[in-house]
Amino acid sequence: MSHPQESPAILPRLRHETRPFHDAVEQNHFNLALGAGTVTAADTAQFLARMYGFLQPYEAQLHAHAAAFGPAWLLDQRYRAPLILEDLARLGHPAPPPRCPALPPLSTRAQLLGAMYVFEGSTLGGQVIARQLDKAGIAAHAFFTGRAERTGPLWKAFGEQLTEAAEAGHDDPAAIVASAVHTFQALAKWLNQP
Repeated sequence: MSHPQESPAILPRLRHETRPFHDAVEQNHFNLALGAGTVTAADTAQFLARMYGFLQPYEAQLHAHAAAFGPAWLLDQRYRAPLILEDLARLGHPAPPPRCPALPPLSTRAQLLGAMYVFEGSTLGGQVIARQLDKAGIAAHAFFTGRAERTGPLWKAFGEQLTEAAEAGHDDPAAIVASAVHTFQALAKWLNQP
C-alpha cells in the first residue's frame, strides 16, 4: 500500500512561502507613513483607491466562480470592495479608482484560494490599521475595520475550509501557494507604483 507524500499543512506552508512577498507589499508609502506616524487623509485615499483597483476585480472573479465554493466558505460575508468606496466618498476622493490591468490568474478555484488567503489575511492587519488611523484623526476606515468582531471567526472559518480542501485533495496545495505568491507580487507592484 502506498502513502501519499506528506507535505506541510497548507496554512503554515502559505505563511512560510509567502513571507518575503507579504513583506514587500507592506513597503508602500501608506504603510511606511502609518508606521512613522505621519499618515495623512490623502495618503489613505491614495492607498484605498489603489487597493480598490486590485480588490474589486479579484472579488468580481470570486463572485463569478462562487458556484465552485459551498456555503461553508461564507463568500457573501467576504466581499469588501464596496467598503473602500464608502471610505473614498468620506475622504472626498473624486472619480472611480482605476483597475489594476495586471492581476494574477484567477480562473481556477486553487488560484482564487491563493488570492483569498492574501485578502482574508489582510483583514487581521486591517484591525490594527483602523486603530492607527483613529489615532491620526482619519475616520474613514470602513475597509480596514471591515468585519470588526467577526474578523477572527471568519479568518478561522476560512483557514478550516482551506485546510480541508487541501488535505482532501480537492485543490492542489502547490497551486494555492503559487497563486498567493503571484497575488502578493502583483499587489506589491500595483501599490508601489509612483
